[in-house]
Amino acid sequence: MRECGMLLPIASLPSKYGIGCFSKEAYEFVDQLKEGGQSFWQILPLGPTGFGDSPYQAFSAFAGNPYFIDLEQLVGEGLLTEDECEEADFGDDDRYIAYDKIYKARFKVLKKAYERWKKDHHQFLKSKLDPETIEYCFYMAVKDHFKSASWNKWDKDIRLRKPAAVEKYKKMLADEIGFYEFQQFEFNEQWSRLKAYANENGIRIIGDIPIYVAFDGADSWAHPELFQFDEECLPKAVAGCPPDAFSATGQLWGNPLYDWGYHKKDHYSWWIKRMEYSLKLYDVVRVDHFRGFEAYYSIPYGDPTAEFGHWEKGPGLDLFARLKKSLKKEELPIIAEDLGFLTPSVIRLVKKTGYPGMKILQFAFDAGNDSEYLPHNYDKNCVVYTGTHDNDTTVGFLQNMPEKDKKFAKKYLGHKNDKKLCFEIIRAALSSCADTAIIPMQDYLGLGSEARINIPSTLGINWKWRMGNGDFTKELAGRIRSMTKLYGR
Repeated sequence: MRECGMLLPIASLPSKYGIGCFSKEAYEFVDQLKEGGQSFWQILPLGPTGFGDSPYQAFSAFAGNPYFIDLEQLVGEGLLTEDECEEADFGDDDRYIAYDKIYKARFKVLKKAYERWKKDHHQFLKSKLDPETIEYCFYMAVKDHFKSASWNKWDKDIRLRKPAAVEKYKKMLADEIGFYEFQQFEFNEQWSRLKAYANENGIRIIGDIPIYVAFDGADSWAHPELFQFDEECLPKAVAGCPPDAFSATGQLWGNPLYDWGYHKKDHYSWWIKRMEYSLKLYDVVRVDHFRGFEAYYSIPYGDPTAEFGHWEKGPGLDLFARLKKSLKKEELPIIAEDLGFLTPSVIRLVKKTGYPGMKILQFAFDAGNDSEYLPHNYDKNCVVYTGTHDNDTTVGFLQNMPEKDKKFAKKYLGHKNDKKLCFEIIRAALSSCADTAIIPMQDYLGLGSEARINIPSTLGINWKWRMGNGDFTKELAGRIRSMTKLYGR
């Protein structure tokens, strides 16, 4: 079946209090997607973000971002007043998120809601949260106790999770743990309602899971046995990418690496839980850095760059066969993020799983190369994008494109007008034979680099852009619907 959708992070929605959330604007966006004839809404990971604000470096693989809790719904529940929300300083820029202000203000407001909520909820029903989510709540309470320090900087007894220390901190921080449990309860309730509304209106959610988890997070602290750690629970090696034409020293991500031997012996039980959790959040899961399951790049811990790493074998097909069997699904709804340099063995793995890979049109127009990203080289089982959250917007990309490549793009697309090239690239995606086409909202809006979501390997400038109220007009929805219908999506 030919289908299409839009890419827009939750954080990039317009809303009243500084950041996109599960508010009425999110429901309106679902209505607009339906009006535009779309089948999918692709969002980024929903996990709680830390330093750098990246959703790909979350404090847990089993928790939601409290920034996305809609304060207006809490007002409706009698847990907050409108004045309390209005008085908080979440920033006054409707186009860009002020994370520093949100970090300082959002938790204070949520704490007021929690103080009222707990009066009528003396016995919180932990059964409403997954055990791994409860571990996250404990982790964050202890992290706050140690003034936001990563767990490797905590006192040794709790850093190594000595039973006596665990009991001590659970008693000492019971109320703070309850505050984080309240956040997760509200997150789950509000997201469940929004996702149900989307599904009822024919919109399925595509969500990401990063292959790796953050070192500063509940997963690595609560389950060190899953990772390549030493006796002091410090990494032996960390994740990244080798040097290439774009980076002479490679990319040092710093995430802990999995002990795949342990996972195999344990029948991949943690991965099964992770996929089960993800499939509650999303209808389709886009697995980030899929090539890392075939082979992963291992960098010695403490190295300042990624220059001296080496490749190690990953779990390969064994992991996905176990997931399929354990989850009792004929086919897992997975998109494989198979971008970058791919070895023949990676290509074979993607093919054997049967998962659709990704095609990025911004990678296609190299004048001297018959690129695999050009539409005439696609097979049906793929998902085509104009660009992803890691790319510039297509308008920005075209403005910075080498002239010989732009000349080739114009010839390929059959259009000479620079101003219409973005639209023609969207048309190329929708008209291609790919089963699914996903277009970032910024490209439909024709926005430049000012609307870019992320520049990889940079800090402080990313994940901030927001769509303006009224940008997604009825006229635009109608034009999108016409194109969708024209190309049988």
